[in-house]
Amino acid sequence: MTDGGQGIRVKHRDGTVIVTIDRPAVRNAVDLESARRIAAALDELDRREDLLVGVITGAGGGFSAGMDLKALAATGERPVAPGRGPFGLCARPPDKPLIAAVEGTAFGGGFEIALACDCVVAARDSLFALPEVKRGLVAAAGGVLRLPARIPRNVALEMAITGEPIGAARAYELGLVNRLTAPGGALDAALEMAAQVAANAPLAVRATKSLVESSANWPPEQMFDHQQPLVQSVRESADAAEGTRAFVEKRPPRWTGK
Repeated sequence: MTDGGQGIRVKHRDGTVIVTIDRPAVRNAVDLESARRIAAALDELDRREDLLVGVITGAGGGFSAGMDLKALAATGERPVAPGRGPFGLCARPPDKPLIAAVEGTAFGGGFEIALACDCVVAARDSLFALPEVKRGLVAAAGGVLRLPARIPRNVALEMAITGEPIGAARAYELGLVNRLTAPGGALDAALEMAAQVAANAPLAVRATKSLVESSANWPPEQMFDHQQPLVQSVRESADAAEGTRAFVEKRPPRWTGK
């Protein structure tokens, strides 16, 4: 499937949803209709059993400049999609894994889109920044909330209160970026990671993501009790039995998502 309307292209390939922000004339900034289309693509990712992982990227050598300020000035509409929030994902990312493939700049809301993803693959010459304070604003689409959980608090605070960018190499050192690529190679590397995710049991992948996100707020003495219901449901699944059989029979597993 391909949707070229309003500058958002959506493709499905080998269980992966590829969402491309294709608005290079405005540095891939996102308006309301674009946010709605991103949200719709992620709704489809979560709904369809044959779709296992998502990749979001930008066209034309850049990731995203965040909010389309010209569209905001013209219409008064912010790019907030019902159900998923700013930019179509920042308040409620998909339940399934989502990977950002970053080329060029991910500034402001563009950085917040990347932070809403589970993993980030970036070209070595890409840049990340939350410059909102330079404009009298706060990075309220998840920037100041998520960044301190990804990198050391003092570094996150420095980025948020100075508004200055960091390069991909520094972001990789801090653990913000999972994989570095040559310029122009971020999408291919993200798709390679997506294929590695899609090769695994869907129920186990989804449960693993859920546990990683939820357990951060669990008291240590209750963590094993809290995880038990979800882990048990996966352990009792047909896919768990298939994984064991495939290992014993030395063949690739045939997952059903059940």
